[in-house]
Amino acid sequence: MGIKVCFTAPDGGEVRAEGAEGARLLEVAQTAGLPLEGTCEGQMACSTCHVVVAPDWFARLQPASDDEEDMLDLAAGVMRTSRLACQIVLTPALDGLAVRVPGEARDMQRR
Repeated sequence: MGIKVCFTAPDGGEVRAEGAEGARLLEVAQTAGLPLEGTCEGQMACSTCHVVVAPDWFARLQPASDDEEDMLDLAAGVMRTSRLACQIVLTPALDGLAVRVPGEARDMQRR
């Protein structure tokens, strides 16, 4: 049985997906066809997998590292509950996780 995730796509539509325990949210989103680029392939060297976590789920996540916070500073449309999808690892405690995929992505590392 997989970990269920509910994504709100940039167009406002809802996309439900499942990922295995230990999978990264970025991989689950990409498999579901959501527009999360993940330019750095999960190496936390870009901000193209920025998502906004629903407030009631945000506190259940492991805290963001300083490096992740630095990358989020470069993302478009960052909010208080923003995270990088490549840094969210699915666990049973996250079953039902709700996140929104922003309509805009920006990778300030690329020129």
